[in-house]
Amino acid sequence: MLRIDQLHIAPGQGEAALRSKAAKLLRVAPEQITSLQLLRRAIDAREELRIVCSVAVSVKNESAVLRRCRDRRVTVYAPKVYQPPQAVPVQALSPVVVGAGPAGLFAALVLSRAGLRPILLERGQCVEQRTKDVERFWSGGVLDTESNVQFGEGGAGAFSDGKLNTGTKDLRHRWILEQLISCGAPESILVDAKPHIGTDYLHIALQNLRQTLLELGCDIRFGHRLDGVQSENGQLTALTVQNGAERYTLPCRHLVLAVGHSARDTFELLYHSGVAMEPKPFAVGVRIEHRQADIDAVQYKEFAGHPALGAATYKLACHLPNGRSAFSFCVCPGGQVVAAASEENRAVTNGMSEYARDKENINGALLVNVTPEDFPSAHPLAGIAFQRQLEEAAFRLGGGTYAAPCQRVEDFLLRRPSQCGGNVTPSYRPDVVWCDLHHCLPPFVSQTLELALPALEQKLPGYAAPDAVLTAVESRSSSPVRIPRDETYQTNIRGLYPCGEGAGYAGGILSAAADGMRCAEQIIGGLL
Repeated sequence: MLRIDQLHIAPGQGEAALRSKAAKLLRVAPEQITSLQLLRRAIDAREELRIVCSVAVSVKNESAVLRRCRDRRVTVYAPKVYQPPQAVPVQALSPVVVGAGPAGLFAALVLSRAGLRPILLERGQCVEQRTKDVERFWSGGVLDTESNVQFGEGGAGAFSDGKLNTGTKDLRHRWILEQLISCGAPESILVDAKPHIGTDYLHIALQNLRQTLLELGCDIRFGHRLDGVQSENGQLTALTVQNGAERYTLPCRHLVLAVGHSARDTFELLYHSGVAMEPKPFAVGVRIEHRQADIDAVQYKEFAGHPALGAATYKLACHLPNGRSAFSFCVCPGGQVVAAASEENRAVTNGMSEYARDKENINGALLVNVTPEDFPSAHPLAGIAFQRQLEEAAFRLGGGTYAAPCQRVEDFLLRRPSQCGGNVTPSYRPDVVWCDLHHCLPPFVSQTLELALPALEQKLPGYAAPDAVLTAVESRSSSPVRIPRDETYQTNIRGLYPCGEGAGYAGGILSAAADGMRCAEQIIGGLL
């Protein structure tokens, strides 16, 4: 087969147009193309809006066609395929995976396919119960500190846009996407340049992935929290696990630690157990919310609303005179801002959207880089203390009820409290309190945002619109901690394999899942 990149079609055009353009490029008649497979699809809205595609084609007399066609966009299509590790003998002690986010689930999947019957511990609940707990909180109910937007089956990504794009290349990525599709995710994630599942489809996929793991012999235990790590002579020997009122010891020699970026109590117990760790840069800021129709109009112009395009998104960044950077993150077209607290008396925001992305607003994090030099001390866990300070200040400014402090962009730039909203209705639940966000953000963060908004307006007109809404505080962009590991993916305590976002080695669903797989591969490789 041949691969052809950079084929341009207009919105609404389909396979017939691609076949015609591919034939013209290859200098053959369309009927000489015996098959055509779409590999990648992206929207290019920089100038004249177009759909940019990559395809794989089978063509008669392929060798002759390739010799005749000298275009650099045409290459031989010979994709490499990820091969999961081979089965290994069942061990006396099952490997343990802590955390059922992307890293933990795919580590457990690889271990299960190798016949190792892992034990998967998740402090939160299955996605069905977790959804009920989250909805109760969003409706003004009590926060469940063990089952919420951060903790439970699927990890923090279970209440997000379900974005699967990544800046890294890895054979595991396509395999991960294929497993998700087999569990109910939309097939479009294989070809879209910016694939997303959406919260609704992701919850379906999680339930089916759980069933797959159970059928492969994985022992899944919801409501079981890691509460201690035991070692002898630098080798992991056992775990202490809390399940409600019950506390038990679990012998263990191989532990995949995939706890996510918000397991602050777990980081603390690991630190006191002698696990090496260090502070890590991350980013904090606010959620900014616009009307989706306004962003569509700016990005897609006369094609705004075209059914072939879906909701427009954006990706922005700027370096500022004060030496800081500001950037968009986790943009959720047609979505909502959500309450994402996992600890009492602390306010946290995040964003999510369903597969259709058909809500009124688009929201995204607007973040400022922070480094360990910004933390209150040099302690490895000082970044957690920094996050908590911001979240506590936002909670107080919101009135102490998990309502989020909120401000119009115009008022923020003028440093005056907002009294009410304008033409953008905040989507955050349970409620928002109009105020001045300068009272909960550190001065360097608010000053950087003041510089960033006009700069980003130059890149995306309407971004700093007067009625755009800022909601605070976005503090969980990534882990504030890194757990160092060696070339075998183990820490200073042998048998402990930190992975994913929580350990500082991933930045999204896809990269976290791949990192969990790599840890599982290391365990399996050591048993061969």
